[in-house]
Amino acid sequence: MSRRTGAPAAVAFRSVSALPAATTPLGAAAPPLRGRADRVMRRLLLVPERPPRPSARSTQRLFSTGILLSALRCLLTYVLLPILAPLLGVAAGVAPEVGLPLAVVALGFDVVGMRRFFVAEHRSRWAMAGIYAAVMALVVALMVIDIVELVR
Repeated sequence: MSRRTGAPAAVAFRSVSALPAATTPLGAAAPPLRGRADRVMRRLLLVPERPPRPSARSTQRLFSTGILLSALRCLLTYVLLPILAPLLGVAAGVAPEVGLPLAVVALGFDVVGMRRFFVAEHRSRWAMAGIYAAVMALVVALMVIDIVELVR
């Protein structure tokens, strides 16, 4: 209590980390406040409310793997196979048969990678979600082209 006003005295903290954590009435830590977009994306990616947080290194490694698979799929399907297949005497139309399974695997890694950024509550999760969305849209468009080519 303040001597002059009778009001409770302010408590001085040396840093924000010294502040007590917000708690619920039962004493458990309160969930962090999230915006509507974060809540929707976390629900879409099936991220539980209190998941274990992966390390930044494993999150970035998973991101690199997903992007690498997407790039490998494009490289094989649209550069190497059209050039090397005829030279090796293999039918030129094998690109869709190779591209579609690679695309499915790449999309899976992309979803898992995006989910990992939201689980980790990484500060760049929305920028990475944009990159993932662009890569995934490209891979889906190329899958449609491959499916049309297979149907012909």
